[in-house]
Amino acid sequence: MLQWLVEAADHLKAFSQCVLHNVRATQIQLDERYALLGAFKEGEVREAEALKRLSRSPHWVWVAIDPVTKWLLAIDVGAHTLAMAQCFVHQVVQVLAPACVPLLLTDGYQDDMTALLTHVGAWVERPRQRAQAPAPKSRWMPLPQLLYTQVIKVTHRRRLVRVSHRVVFGTLAVIEQVLAAHGWQINTACIERVNLTIRQHIAAVGRRVITLCKGEDGLRHQLALYQTSDNFCLPHASLRQPLPQPEPIHGNGSAKRWRPRTPPLGRWPDGSRLDVARSAAVPRAAVAAATKPVSSWRGR
Repeated sequence: MLQWLVEAADHLKAFSQCVLHNVRATQIQLDERYALLGAFKEGEVREAEALKRLSRSPHWVWVAIDPVTKWLLAIDVGAHTLAMAQCFVHQVVQVLAPACVPLLLTDGYQDDMTALLTHVGAWVERPRQRAQAPAPKSRWMPLPQLLYTQVIKVTHRRRLVRVSHRVVFGTLAVIEQVLAAHGWQINTACIERVNLTIRQHIAAVGRRVITLCKGEDGLRHQLALYQTSDNFCLPHASLRQPLPQPEPIHGNGSAKRWRPRTPPLGRWPDGSRLDVARSAAVPRAAVAAATKPVSSWRGR
C-alpha cells in the first residue's frame, strides 16, 4: 500500500507539473496550517500541550489557490520558517506565466512579505542628493505592479472576534478594483475552505488520528494525490454552468439543470475531463519530457 502511494504520488506530481504551467491568474490566496504527525493520538497528547507544540512543530501544510478558476496552484509541507516561505513562493512562481503578477492575499504571517518581496522585486538605483556626492547604493524594491494585502484575524477562545486588512504593497483603490470584477471584497475565505477540505480528505492532517502517514514524506505524498484529485477530478460548485435544457434523470427526482465543471474545463478548449485513471495512464517519460521551466517574477 505504501509503495503504491509513493509511486502514484511521484507520477501525479510530475503530471501536475506538466499540465499546470503558464497560468494567468488575477489573484492568489496563500495560507499555511499546522499538522501534528505521529504523536497526536487519542489520549496521548492533550489539547493544551498540542497547542504549545505549534510554535516549534516542523510540519506545516502550505497551500496556494486561484480563487477565480479554483486551480490549486501549489501545496507542500515544511517548517514554519522564512526559508520554507521563500521555497513555497518559488513554487507558485514556477506555475504562473512569465510577467504575471497577480493580487496576493495572505494572513498576517510576517515572513510572507519577505518571501514575496524576494521574488517580486528589482534593483532600483536611487538618485544622488548632491551633484558631487557619491552615488548611493541600489535598493531592492517591489515591482510597481505588485499588489499584496494581509487579512489579520483576531480570535478569542477559538472564536473569530475581529478581522482587519493591511495593504502592504499597492493601494487600496487598485486592490478593490481587482476584486470588484468578481463582486468580492478583501478576504481569504476560499483558502480557508480549502484548508477545511484538506483536513476532511487527508486523515494525516486531522487531529487525534492514527494514519499511514507518520512523517513529512508520507504527508507530502498524500498531498500530491489530493492536489491532482482536486484539480482534475472533483467538480466545483462555483464553476458549474446552467444547461440549455433541463435533462431528465433516472428516478423521481428533479431534472438536472447544471453541468458540473472542474478547473481544467474552464481552461482547456476541448472541454475534456481527466480522472485519476487517465492521469496515471500517461507515461512518466512523456510527462518529464513535456515539463518546461518557467521564468520567475524576479526583475532582471
